[in-house]
Amino acid sequence: VQLQASGGGLVQAGGSLRLSCAASGRTVSSYVMGWFRQAPGKEREFLAIISRSGGTTYYADSVKGRFTISRDNAKNTVHLQMNSLKPEDTAVYYCAADMKYSGSYYSTSEYDYWGQGTQVTVSS
Repeated sequence: VQLQASGGGLVQAGGSLRLSCAASGRTVSSYVMGWFRQAPGKEREFLAIISRSGGTTYYADSVKGRFTISRDNAKNTVHLQMNSLKPEDTAVYYCAADMKYSGSYYSTSEYDYWGQGTQVTVSS
């Protein structure tokens, strides 16, 4: 499967952005889907994960209550709605697909495919 992340940009603190991850080559419903981010000089950080049906989600404490992951299997897309953005949310955001979920959703090694990333910059 190929993943294409989009929707990043420059936003003021307190603002919102909605990221999208479009899948091609295979239906996204086959995968558990996650979002990560990586700031300069830092490791890639888990943000959110959603089950194949969309019925179960988990979030990192740093984004819980501000970010919402969702999926539209009919449109082969996954979204990350980001509200109340802070300057520390500035990073490149990546979507990822996991075919054989083993429970280690917070680990980058859990995921089989990655999108190319989209830059999010939050100004103060």
